[in-house]
Amino acid sequence: MDKKYSEMSREELLRAKEELLQIYDSFKAEGHRLNISRGVPSHEQLELSMGMLDILHSDADYMTENGIDTRNYGCLDGIPEAKRLMADVMETRPDNVIIFCDSSLNIMYDLISKSMTHGVMGSTPWCKLDKVKFLCPVPGYDRHFAITEHFGIEMINVPLNDDGPDMDIVEKLVSEDAAIKGIWCVPKYSNPTGCVYSKEVVDRFAHLKPAAEDFRIFWDNAYNVHHLDMNHPAVIPEILDECRRAGNPDLVYKFGSFSKISFSGSSIAALATSANNIADVKSSMKIQTIGHNKINQLRHAMFFKNAQGVMAHMAKHAVLLKPKFDMVISILEKRLGGLDIATWTNPQGGYFVSFTTLPGCAKKVVGMMKDAGVIMTEAGATYPYHNDPQDSNIRIAPSSASLDDLKMAVTILTVAVKICSIDLYLEA
Repeated sequence: MDKKYSEMSREELLRAKEELLQIYDSFKAEGHRLNISRGVPSHEQLELSMGMLDILHSDADYMTENGIDTRNYGCLDGIPEAKRLMADVMETRPDNVIIFCDSSLNIMYDLISKSMTHGVMGSTPWCKLDKVKFLCPVPGYDRHFAITEHFGIEMINVPLNDDGPDMDIVEKLVSEDAAIKGIWCVPKYSNPTGCVYSKEVVDRFAHLKPAAEDFRIFWDNAYNVHHLDMNHPAVIPEILDECRRAGNPDLVYKFGSFSKISFSGSSIAALATSANNIADVKSSMKIQTIGHNKINQLRHAMFFKNAQGVMAHMAKHAVLLKPKFDMVISILEKRLGGLDIATWTNPQGGYFVSFTTLPGCAKKVVGMMKDAGVIMTEAGATYPYHNDPQDSNIRIAPSSASLDDLKMAVTILTVAVKICSIDLYLEA
């Protein structure tokens, strides 16, 4: 194991930096064009769903089981086959589900927009209030934070622990401040840390006592079936049932989609929530649309059939993804393990590895990566307003790169981290 930088003399640090700079400069000279910035499926993953395109053809029967012609208008909340499929995957009942197009991010945006202009279940529209706030577990999903920032909603950081958000802080803030209208959550294989909410955390969410009557938990279960080890999947309590049992049936909006299951740009998405919330959402939805893409809903239902079909499909995804995550962890452990200059998560599912540098190094590391031809998610993106107070969190997205490209990108990352860490000790 390499000697820790904290134990080196200034002369030793300078020599180590010089050697590392030579290695880094050689990487720059190679002219790499690598990208590990976003959690997008690889070409090979997308190929797994190509059979879906052969299910419906020009002489196929486009009728649903209850006689709806999917080529025509109507069926506002989705065809029965798609509602049943999505309910299976989201671990709820079909009557709790509304089917939408493409991505759950669209649904979240629409719900925030509706809350701003028309309120939630008869409450005052948020745009008429002096202040609207949202709780944001950090590090978290940059696109969540972008939505609330877009609407001018004040975002409040809440530490994300290994078992979920710090619920002492969540409970206190939610119960005391009626301006707090929601919280972003990714409960399973969270983006970017990969953490899984514990039973206790889910239970405490279900028993929240918000000061605001229109407070909602935005429960984005984007990675519900995205296990890396299909033999040991993470299991968490189902939030809608927990809220109902706790006497808070309207407390949560639960989101899911097939964006990383079938085709990311042409999938189906869903909102699962209480009957009261569904009625409220549909009251404006019927003005917005006559119905979403029912042909695509039918195609998905016919291809996947049920939750068992989805899990069989996801096992194929895991075969492609797990070696990439294993490689990332292996390289980090081999090159940085024991140096006390970085930590990282070892997720059991999802799409990301969360990497933590010494304070003040993340932006410098990401900048060095860019100069060496490796694009990463912007440092700070996992915090509201792109403001990481410690400037230490970096998100690694292994999914889309080839194994060879991923190996090179993470190797360059370790060199950049070492150089920036040495600079920190030299400045001390």
